[in-house]
Amino acid sequence: MASIKKNIAVVALSGGLDSCVTAAIANQDYDVALLHINYRQRTEKRELKAFNDITDHYKVKRKIVIDFNHFSKIGGSSLTDFKMEVSKADLKSDEVPTSYVPFRNANILSACTSWAEAINAKAIFIGAVFEDSSGYPDCRPEFFDNFEQLIKIGTKPETQIKIETPIIHLTKTEIVKKGIELKAPMHFTWSCYKNDNIACGECDSCALRLRGFQQAGVEDPIIYKIKPVYLLWKKRL
Repeated sequence: MASIKKNIAVVALSGGLDSCVTAAIANQDYDVALLHINYRQRTEKRELKAFNDITDHYKVKRKIVIDFNHFSKIGGSSLTDFKMEVSKADLKSDEVPTSYVPFRNANILSACTSWAEAINAKAIFIGAVFEDSSGYPDCRPEFFDNFEQLIKIGTKPETQIKIETPIIHLTKTEIVKKGIELKAPMHFTWSCYKNDNIACGECDSCALRLRGFQQAGVEDPIIYKIKPVYLLWKKRL
């Protein structure tokens, strides 16, 4: 019996925990095409390694790496401006963290849309998480709803591309559990904003990730310089 041909989906794969689990979800129903952005971030080389490892794990044939040099010229983020310090995590804060890269997700989605239209993909998957949205305004559900409308306006009439954000309403704990359920290669992922050899354990991304694993009662498979206990850290109401 002939196998049913799957539609193509472009997945924005940074190499972090969220994007890895998102790729695992997309891989269930789509022929995935993985896209990675180098934007001169501090951990660019390590994130690229994670991308390649995950790509190899899923034996993906369609993959592309795009260089966004403009973010380092624009600045405004501790990830791309090395004169700025990567701040330690404060999971109780509602302030926009220094790690926010101005309008990054719009840039990433634009690249994904261009490739998706070129290869006739039907969906774009991105691992945005609403839990992060109070700090990162481009992680809010309404941002992606509106961007999908822009795709409809700005592409060929026959182009039909849906933006999928399958983990946007999950907590990090639920994301970890989903990754375990789908056997996602989380041991290949990299989340640290500061270091590219041993994860610092103190930046926002490390803290959110560690708290997710700790609340799930599962050992995080990557190595940390320090591993604080973040179980009781919650945002102020």
